[in-house]
Amino acid sequence: MATLEGLQAPEFSLANEAGETVSLKDFAGEKYVVLYFYPKDMTPGCTTQACDFRDAQTDFADMNAVILGVSADSADQHDKFIQKHGLPFSLLVDEDHRVSEEYGVWVEKKMYGKTFMGIERSTFLIDPTGTIIKEWRKVKVAGHIKEVADTLKELSNQ
Repeated sequence: MATLEGLQAPEFSLANEAGETVSLKDFAGEKYVVLYFYPKDMTPGCTTQACDFRDAQTDFADMNAVILGVSADSADQHDKFIQKHGLPFSLLVDEDHRVSEEYGVWVEKKMYGKTFMGIERSTFLIDPTGTIIKEWRKVKVAGHIKEVADTLKELSNQ
């Protein structure tokens, strides 16, 4: 997939864990959006990543950024995940993986000798004008949240 950096982020409107519609345009002109795509609620890597974002949420808020997670899980599953781990941000439902496809993160994966389609762990930093200013694909969880925060800090010091 070609990079999306420098391009307008694909617009989306998805339901969150409470069934409320969250759209990218809700944050236009006001906030940076840290949009992270992850494979599945309640799995070890995704739990670590969500909790890392949770623990850094105040830092992101201080830098005028909102965190949004996206997976193909249902609203009920997202709600359980949020409740279990005290996540202070919305998780968006992309069950038909339309938005994941638009961002190029719905890909063929291999695990235990099986091939299947799924979300490649990826994060997009979108500025208040709706431009993707940084993307991370094939994310390794360890140290990732710090990378995203450091990028935001650099932007706020410009």
